[in-house]
Amino acid sequence: MVVSLRREDSPVEYATACEIMEARVAAIAAGSASGQVWLLEHPAMYTAGTSAKPADLVTPDRFPVFKSGRGGQYTYHGPGQRVAYAMLNLGRRGKDIRCYVNQLEGWIIDTLADFGVIAGRREGRIGVWVDMPAGHKSGAREAKIAAIGVRVRKWVTFHGISINVNPDLSHFTGIVPCGISEHGVTSLSDLGISADLSDLDASLIRNFEKRFGPLNATES
Repeated sequence: MVVSLRREDSPVEYATACEIMEARVAAIAAGSASGQVWLLEHPAMYTAGTSAKPADLVTPDRFPVFKSGRGGQYTYHGPGQRVAYAMLNLGRRGKDIRCYVNQLEGWIIDTLADFGVIAGRREGRIGVWVDMPAGHKSGAREAKIAAIGVRVRKWVTFHGISINVNPDLSHFTGIVPCGISEHGVTSLSDLGISADLSDLDASLIRNFEKRFGPLNATES
């Protein structure tokens, strides 16, 4: 199954990204385009998933807020966070959404392990989590380092994952991330790991291929 790679060097507006994804998903469903993994950043903003609660938008005037067709609640996107949108034909991959989400989680966990980060799932919580070092300035025992939000149409996936590399973590305080207030948010930088988006991309590509198959040459 052919899957192409697309990577952006400059931030992409969320509305623009959604339009591009919608067109690609329709083309994949029609059989006229291949699957695609799209690596990008967004300008600082909040997105509201289909389960978002108004009370979880703490400071509504801080950044632009976009309604999203993905599952989940409120999420922050911004500079220093790698977003990976995956547009894949599940019709050729077993038509199992639960398995697909599990694979996305595994993709993140494998990628973070390349940087020495032990991350994992938590029962009843969306995303990927880490245990925080004792005495960390946040005081949190656990923190979320990556988010997942997907949508499936005609068995074609879109939206995907985001991993915090070195974003401004104070930007997350304008929402209750994914509706969970009792735990923190962290990043590779916050954990003392020096890495940039290019470092993360190399690992994301390698680990995607282990779980989902080869990625073809980069598209523009």
